[in-house]
Amino acid sequence: MDVNVVAGVESPVESGVTARGGDEPAVHLRLLGPMAISRHGAALALPASRKLRALIAYLALAAQAPTRAHLCELLWDIPNDPRGELRWCLSKARALLDDPGCRRIETSQGTVRLDLRCCRVDAIEIGQAMQQGIDKQDAERLRALSALFAGDFLDGLEIDRSPHFNSWLSAQRRRLRACRVAVVEHLFACLAPGSEEGFACLEKWLQLAPFDRRAHELLLNALAQRGQIREGEEHLAATGRAFEAEGLDWRFLREAWRDARKRPANASPAAQLPAAGAVPASPAGPPEIPAAGPRRASIAVMPFVDRSAQRSVRGGMADGLAHDIITRLAKLRSLFVIAQGTVFALDQRSVGPEEAGRTLNVDYVVGGSVRRQAKRITVEVELAETRTARILWAETFDHTPDDAFLALDEIGNRIVASIASEIETAERNRAILKAPNSLDAWEAHHRGLWHMYRFNRADNEQARHFFEMAVRLDPGFARAHAGLSFTHWQNAFQGWVDRARETDLAFEAAGRSLMVDERDPAAHWAMGRALWLRGCQEQSLAALESAVELSPNFALGHYALAFVHSQSGDPEAAIESSDHSRHLSPYDPLLFGMLGARAMALVRLGRFEEAAEWGVKAAARPNAHAHILAIAAHCLALAGRTDEGRAFAASIHKLLPHYRVGDFLDAFRFPADAAALFRSGAGQVGLQ
Repeated sequence: MDVNVVAGVESPVESGVTARGGDEPAVHLRLLGPMAISRHGAALALPASRKLRALIAYLALAAQAPTRAHLCELLWDIPNDPRGELRWCLSKARALLDDPGCRRIETSQGTVRLDLRCCRVDAIEIGQAMQQGIDKQDAERLRALSALFAGDFLDGLEIDRSPHFNSWLSAQRRRLRACRVAVVEHLFACLAPGSEEGFACLEKWLQLAPFDRRAHELLLNALAQRGQIREGEEHLAATGRAFEAEGLDWRFLREAWRDARKRPANASPAAQLPAAGAVPASPAGPPEIPAAGPRRASIAVMPFVDRSAQRSVRGGMADGLAHDIITRLAKLRSLFVIAQGTVFALDQRSVGPEEAGRTLNVDYVVGGSVRRQAKRITVEVELAETRTARILWAETFDHTPDDAFLALDEIGNRIVASIASEIETAERNRAILKAPNSLDAWEAHHRGLWHMYRFNRADNEQARHFFEMAVRLDPGFARAHAGLSFTHWQNAFQGWVDRARETDLAFEAAGRSLMVDERDPAAHWAMGRALWLRGCQEQSLAALESAVELSPNFALGHYALAFVHSQSGDPEAAIESSDHSRHLSPYDPLLFGMLGARAMALVRLGRFEEAAEWGVKAAARPNAHAHILAIAAHCLALAGRTDEGRAFAASIHKLLPHYRVGDFLDAFRFPADAAALFRSGAGQVGLQ
C-alpha cells in the first residue's frame, strides 16, 4: 500500500524547494529510474549496497519517521546483526546526504528521519502535482513533469529475501506509473489536435496503459481524422487480439472506430467521445446499467492484498472485507459500483487498482491491504481519482480486538462512509466549476448539494433551483427529489417562508423520491424529515429506521434519528445515534446538527454541563445557523455559564435582531417539560 507517497507529498517540510522556483536545491534525489543523488550539481558515486539505496528511498517517502525495528524488519531477513547493519547504512547515508552544518539523517528515540529541506525529490514533486490537481497544470508544466520519469521507480532495485520492501516497492511503482499515465493524458489534452507531439503522447499512454479504453478511442479518432484508415484497421485488429487474450470485452473499440469514421474531417480527436468515467463493458460482458436513470459516479473496489497469507490463498479476511465494502457501497444507491466478479477477475490477472480503474474506465478506484498478526489487525486503504491519479483519502486502521469479525465490520463502516463522503465532496467541487447551462442531472444535483450545505436562505434558494433542474433533466433521479425535499424542509424549519406550505412541498418531493426508488436510503431520510415537520413522530422514526436498515452506513439517516429522538423521543437513543453518525462521517457538513442533537438530548436528561460542552462544539462549526447558536446559549445558561450564554445570544442578535426563545421552540418539537427548561435558560441570557 503506498500511503507513504501520499503523506510525503503533502508535508510542507519534506521538499523545501521545488523545480518551479527558488534557489537550486542542495541535494537532488532521483528515484524515477535508476537511483541517483547529486549534491550542489555534482553527481555522487553510490555505494554498491542495494539496501543502503533502498533505505534512503524509503526514508524520503516515509509519512512518519519509521522506527529502527521497522527498518530492520523491512530490509533484513533475519541477519546476524540487523541493527549493526542498519547503523552501517545510516553512516553511509550521512556521508552521501549531510552537508557541513546540515545534518539530514536524524535519529531520535528509536526513530529515523530524513530531513528533505533544501532537497529536490522527483517522486515527491510528482506527488505534489497530483495533489494540487494534474488537470490544473499547463502544457509546459506537464512536459516538465513527464521529463522527470527516467524509468520505473527505483529501477532495478528489488532485494532478494526482503518481501516487505519488495511489496512496498511494487505499490510505489504502480502508483507512480498511474501518475505518469495521468501526466501524459492531460498533456495530450493540452496539445493541438492532430499534432505529432499528440500522437507521441498517445503512443506513450498506450505503452503505459495498454487496456485504457479512452486512449484507444482517442487514437482511433485521431487516425480517422487524418484519413489513416488502414492504420486504424490495423490498430483495431491488434488491440482486439490483445483484449481477447486478457479475457476483456473489446466491442466498444469496434463501435468507437465506426463512429470515428462517420465524424467530419475537421472534428477534433476528442470530439464526441464518451466522458471519462463512463462505465465500459466488463471482462465478463457489459455491466447491468439501468435503462433509465441518472449518470452516477462509478467506482471499482479492488480485492485487498492479504499481507498475512500466501498469495495463492483466496477467500480470507482481505477478500471478505472487499466484498463487504462493495455490497455496502451498492446499498447507498448513489454510486455505480463495479460488480465483485469483474474486479476479482482483474485481480487474478495481477492487475493493480490503478490499472484496473483505467481498464474499467471508472471515476474512482479503491485499493488496500489487510494484515493480521496475533490479535492485531491492520487495514490500509486509499481512494483515488482514476484519471488524475490524485488520492482523495487514505487511512490506516489498527485494531487489537477479541473478535476479528467485529473489528472488520467497524472498519468496513468507516471505509464505506468515508468513501461516500469524499466522492460527494469531489463531485460537488467539480460541479460548482461548470457553467450552469452545461450541467447534466448528476452535476446539477451536486451543484445543489454545494449550495444546500451553506445553510442560509439565499444558498438554499439556489440549491432548490439546481435540484429542480436535476429532476427536470431526469425525473427518475431519486436523490435529486430528496435534495429538493430538504430545501423545502430548511425553508420550514428556519422560518424563511410559510411553514405549512413548505412542509407540504417537502412531503410531496420526498414522496416522489420514494416512488422513483424506494430502496434509496436518501428517499426514506427525506420522508422521515418531512413527516417530522408534519408532527408525525412515530411515522417519522419508522421512515428513518428504514433508511438505516437499507444502508447501515448512511450517516445522515443516523443523524436524523438523533435529531427526532433528541426532542421528544428517547434521549439515550438520540445520543447513541448522534455518536454513530459522527463516527461514520466525522467531517460531515451537518456535523453541527449531530453535535446539537446530542446537546438537546443531554438537556432532557438533566446533564446540563455536558450539554453546554456539546452545544459549544456545535456552535463552533463554520456553517452553524442561528438555531444551533441558540442551543449553545440555552445549554450554557442551564449549566450556570450565563456570561458565555449571553455572548452567543449577542451573536444571534447580530444575525437576527428579533430572535427569541419562541422562534427556537417553534422550530423544534419539545414536550412541555423540555420546553420549560429552554424557556428558563432563555430568561438568563436575554432570549426571552
